[in-house]
Amino acid sequence: MSLKVLVLNSGSSSIKFELFEMPSEKRQARGLLEKIGEEQSKLTYTIGDSKYTIDQKVADHGQGLRLIIDALTDQSKGGLKDISEIGAVGHRVVHGGEAFSETVIIDDKVQKAVEEHIQLAPLHNPPNLLGIKVARELLPNVPQVAVFDTAYHQTMPAYAFTYPIPYELYEQLRVRRYGFHGTSHRYVAARAAKILGRKLEETNLITAHLGNGASMTAIQNGKSIDTTMGLTPLEGLIMGTRCGDIEPAIIAFLARVKDMPVAQIDNLLNKKSGMLGVSGLSNDMRSVEQAANEGNTRAALALEMYCYRIKKYVGAYTAAIGNVHALVFTAGVGENSDVVRERVCSNLQNIGYKIDVEKNRGVRGKELDIATADSPIRILIIPTNEELMIAQDTYALTAKK
Repeated sequence: MSLKVLVLNSGSSSIKFELFEMPSEKRQARGLLEKIGEEQSKLTYTIGDSKYTIDQKVADHGQGLRLIIDALTDQSKGGLKDISEIGAVGHRVVHGGEAFSETVIIDDKVQKAVEEHIQLAPLHNPPNLLGIKVARELLPNVPQVAVFDTAYHQTMPAYAFTYPIPYELYEQLRVRRYGFHGTSHRYVAARAAKILGRKLEETNLITAHLGNGASMTAIQNGKSIDTTMGLTPLEGLIMGTRCGDIEPAIIAFLARVKDMPVAQIDNLLNKKSGMLGVSGLSNDMRSVEQAANEGNTRAALALEMYCYRIKKYVGAYTAAIGNVHALVFTAGVGENSDVVRERVCSNLQNIGYKIDVEKNRGVRGKELDIATADSPIRILIIPTNEELMIAQDTYALTAKK
């Protein structure tokens, strides 16, 4: 059964979308609506091989989704005949807490659950929820599906997800490790298993999703057993603007010594730290690498810290898994920075990771095994495709209905 699936990723002032023909997985359109609620909004989109831009004020997400659907159904630009061609809608939802361990069809109960998890993801779940509400209003007879970033990590054992703080905080508030980027980790894990010629349920991997936000996952027999992000996406690796792992007492120290309120500290750790905070230049790895090459010591320090943190987690997860089949690099930095990949893998040959420096050099956005022929553990670059994963999930749930 052929089905057109619209994938939506609703942000606070943006809507990212892609339209797939399933099950052929052919992408028919993609685009981004930015600056919703501002004086001048911008919709850039592609249908087939043609690119288009619309500049106009878009007051809210409802008006924004209407504009996107109008663009997709503009037959003069090769669009759909009408809105009825959209057979299903897949939504990216950041936080599903413990309520969701898999993709689900959205009904009133699911929508309410997404709303109830806002306190766990106050920046992400509200716009995700808004996208769901608007899509259900505009396309009332079209099945809607929620794909949760956290769902993939619900297989983590209690000893991996429980924090060593009073257990009552878990019982009362569900304070625990949840993990994020699950859709990406799940996608590249499936691809890696195919590349390795193994069944997913018999495959052990360390996946490194390295973008502006970054996380790693230990995957044993195809399932997540640990991941670097925690209650929120702040924990773990050093990121573009997020600090990752730090001494928790720094928060109390800043509150006491600098008289900083919690909201200001939260903003500092989420938006002013990481690569930006250390380098003082940028959250963009390309800019940091260039500055480091030109002799900027703080940029060089930021780059060294970034790779060192990843390397430490490779070692830790290798110990946790026991028999790793491959290390996978994905997302913007993972797919495109040969410098980061080489630095992470350097001096890891004693635990089975041997990178082919020449094969790695200059590779950007290409699926490739960059390990040496005799490396006990494979080292893979796999471009992620979270939107396709959402489309696959959506099709799997709705095509049989």
